[in-house]
Amino acid sequence: MSRTYVVTGSASGVGACVAGLLRERGDRVVGVDLRDAEVQADLSTDEGRERAVEEVLAATDGTVDAVVACAGISAPVPTTVAVNFFGVTRFLTGLLHALERSEAPRVAVVSSMATLQPVSEAIVDACLADDEDEALRVAATLAEQGPQVGYLAYPSSKRALSRWVRRECVTAAWAGRGIPLNAVAPGTVLTPMTTQLLSTPESVAMVDAAVPMPLNGHQSPESVASLLLWLTDAANTHVTGQTIYDDGGADAVLRGDDVWTGTVPSPAG
Repeated sequence: MSRTYVVTGSASGVGACVAGLLRERGDRVVGVDLRDAEVQADLSTDEGRERAVEEVLAATDGTVDAVVACAGISAPVPTTVAVNFFGVTRFLTGLLHALERSEAPRVAVVSSMATLQPVSEAIVDACLADDEDEALRVAATLAEQGPQVGYLAYPSSKRALSRWVRRECVTAAWAGRGIPLNAVAPGTVLTPMTTQLLSTPESVAMVDAAVPMPLNGHQSPESVASLLLWLTDAANTHVTGQTIYDDGGADAVLRGDDVWTGTVPSPAG
């Protein structure tokens, strides 16, 4: 049965791949992007997010089966936080009632293995407090110190997003409405966003040192899109709150084989 999907970032990269695969199998897609999409909106501002929600509701007659939120940027500027976190969370919140009208509502967002990199705790905390002004203020302060420090906006926004997914997935707003909410964290994906980053042997070596991918190396957008499609399929009834590291083993290399120590107290104390 055909489903109605909303895909942000649908004009390029992983989002374009997701939208293409959905259309190929006969699903209806309402793409959201700055251009070349059914809904053209800027998710870096509340005005743009609200307009996007309004236009999506109009295009779908108020019923959405699934949302795949792929829109994101990685520049060392405050806008990265605005798009990657608030452009996802506030947009999704605006579509909750439309999702509730579906028989099998599902949501998946694109996080990043950069969640494992150093972050600005101040940005993460501000995001999780839904304080966009403070998050952007901190990001601007970091950007003033140069691109290397300003880059913290990216892993911070993605860490906050993954934490938001885990926190919100079991609430009445999401689990209470029967909506699985998950994130996918890719490694190095071969998209226009990474073309320049992978343009020289030196830059490739730098990327691979930060994101080691022993299984099959750099990945295609399809490898990420296929997982996003499963998570948002009606067949996924119980997977929720997860950030799935679809990263060629980068998470396992960087964090090792034990990520459970200390997470649940032993009955023995």
